[in-house]
Amino acid sequence: MDWCRYRFRDVWRLDAPPTEVYAVLERAEEYPRWWPQVRRVDPIDERSGTARFRSVLPYDLVITAREARRDPAAGVLEIAMTGDLEGWARWTLRAGGTGTRALYEQQVTVRKPVMRWLAVPGRPFFRANHALMMRAGRRGLCALLAERSELGRENGV
Repeated sequence: MDWCRYRFRDVWRLDAPPTEVYAVLERAEEYPRWWPQVRRVDPIDERSGTARFRSVLPYDLVITAREARRDPAAGVLEIAMTGDLEGWARWTLRAGGTGTRALYEQQVTVRKPVMRWLAVPGRPFFRANHALMMRAGRRGLCALLAERSELGRENGV
């Protein structure tokens, strides 16, 4: 087993149509507004940028992300990552009940030296750190979608 490889899969149930969720998720530069652990996103060009993440554990992860797939019709957004994490992450959105089922998948190899050095004893903490980050992201996205829905109702949309 490669202790520096991670595979994550999270499913979020969201009370908004897939097109609205997609419209928020495709704007990565705005993630810091609603996802507290996404500390910074700086575009490089129309298809790539850098991002800095920090959850509960006292370290930052810095990556360069490049758009690998943007397919609104299929509800798919995917990036390739290099830097402290190397691999890919993907959102797949589907209608689910009255809202959206958002599947987040990520496969990465950790390149950050301190995390590699602590790979075996730190693994459960790194996984918990990721889970806390995802929980906060879901809460932030739900709050943003609810706010937009309320504004839409107030404006008669």
